[in-house]
Amino acid sequence: MYYSGIDLHKDNCYITTRDESGKIINQLRVKNDEEEILNYFKSIEGDHKVVVESTNSWYWLNDLLESNNIKVELAHAKYIKAIAYAKVKTDKIDSKTLSTLLQNNLISPAHKISEEKRGLRDTLRMRLRLVQKRTSCYNSVHRVAEKFNCDDSVDLNKEIIPDKLPEDYKFQVKLLYEQIEVLNKQIKEVENSLMKRLRKNDDIQRLLWVPSIGMVTAFSIYLEIDGIERFETVKNFLSYCRLVPGAKNSNKSIKHKSGSKDGNKYLKIAFSDSAVHSLRYYSEIRSHYQKMLRRSNQAIARTVVAKEIAKIVYFILKNKTDYKGYKGKPISRMKSQSWPRLASPVGWLDNKIP
Repeated sequence: MYYSGIDLHKDNCYITTRDESGKIINQLRVKNDEEEILNYFKSIEGDHKVVVESTNSWYWLNDLLESNNIKVELAHAKYIKAIAYAKVKTDKIDSKTLSTLLQNNLISPAHKISEEKRGLRDTLRMRLRLVQKRTSCYNSVHRVAEKFNCDDSVDLNKEIIPDKLPEDYKFQVKLLYEQIEVLNKQIKEVENSLMKRLRKNDDIQRLLWVPSIGMVTAFSIYLEIDGIERFETVKNFLSYCRLVPGAKNSNKSIKHKSGSKDGNKYLKIAFSDSAVHSLRYYSEIRSHYQKMLRRSNQAIARTVVAKEIAKIVYFILKNKTDYKGYKGKPISRMKSQSWPRLASPVGWLDNKIP
């Protein structure tokens, strides 16, 4: 078995290969050309195992190597940095370090999303970026109107341009409204595309019955989780969702550490958004929130509600069961049975969906 560390860049990669004894067999910079990379591994006869950091461009390299029977480990970049800090950092040293860690089984693996969900998940993430751009346009309209004290006459839904604005600023607002119209169209296109491919999914239909989880949130949770079976316990899942604090303990000092960036930020967004909506529409959940609010601040209380919703999602997906209630008790206000929800999430495939 040969162990290779690949330091991957935009247009090239540096590869270090060593054998089972730890001896370096080859070190070479290779252009990001599929044929050149395959020729490199073919020049060293035998079985290969490769590690590459979880950068933004690992998809194509993973697919290329795995399709040619070369096993690829995806290394968690943060933990590689923690293990292999070096004063001198070069491509050659990085690839050499990666190969050493791989050979000694010291790689902390990052999750590789399944190929069939990869495109759907990235499309949904693109929708979030489009929504953020639209929000930026909304804010820009208000900022322009505030300059001339006419923000009260702005109506984003009707795309009203205040009469008090000078012509140059009316022109700016007009352009912003046109951008919003384009973004609305693109967001709708993304949603329709995802709906056609995901609506007929049993897990998503179950999620749609959970309080405050709508269509887009259900899509996001399902795709970002990429298989609930990879989380052994609900604690592992909540930690991955960034819904539990970290710890900063030393000697007799015990402190919670909030604001950790470990985990999946998109699940954090999904469950936090769910919590905000649930407080508006469900009195039992609002009562639990107010109880927590008497003990702590608003941010912590909302996070506790988000954590409870995440627990519900975990057990629904893990056990393939229907939604039964919040904190073990049914809620008085049931969700509407209108589309895209079906009357019962169990046996829903028997229903005809246009």
